[in-house]
Amino acid sequence: MIQPGDRIPEVVVQHITPKGIEKTDTLALFGTGRTVLFAVPGAFTPTCSERHLPGYVSNFDAFRERGVDVACMAVNDPFVMQAWMQSAGVPEGLRMVADGNAELTRALGLELDASSYGMGIRSKRFAMLIEDGVARQVFVEAPGEFRVSTAENMLEAVGG
Repeated sequence: MIQPGDRIPEVVVQHITPKGIEKTDTLALFGTGRTVLFAVPGAFTPTCSERHLPGYVSNFDAFRERGVDVACMAVNDPFVMQAWMQSAGVPEGLRMVADGNAELTRALGLELDASSYGMGIRSKRFAMLIEDGVARQVFVEAPGEFRVSTAENMLEAVGG
């Protein structure tokens, strides 16, 4: 599992933009500046849609005021991520990242086998602060919990 001080693995993912779906690599997304990357087990799932993503949407301006970008990742295809972005009112600039084959999730060591729920391999719920391509802080939720990866916790972590 990725640890503070580790470089973010270089993996190609699909980034949802106002222009559509673009393939990009993690170096382009996270190689410079400060970014909070949070991941959810699945778009349109209860906690993810009712609490996790909405917390980052409502606190997006507070992150930007601190000079921090925000990216949301899920092991879903880019079309699902695009629909979720639209239905959740995600502001322009909050990056939506589709890791459809769980390549980045696996490279981070944060995969979750949700096969018993009919969902296959997903991402654990987590949030991390990335600075210039290096994980500085990593918060991984215990199964069934939603505490350390919240927008409010990450706002505290990034400081003012």
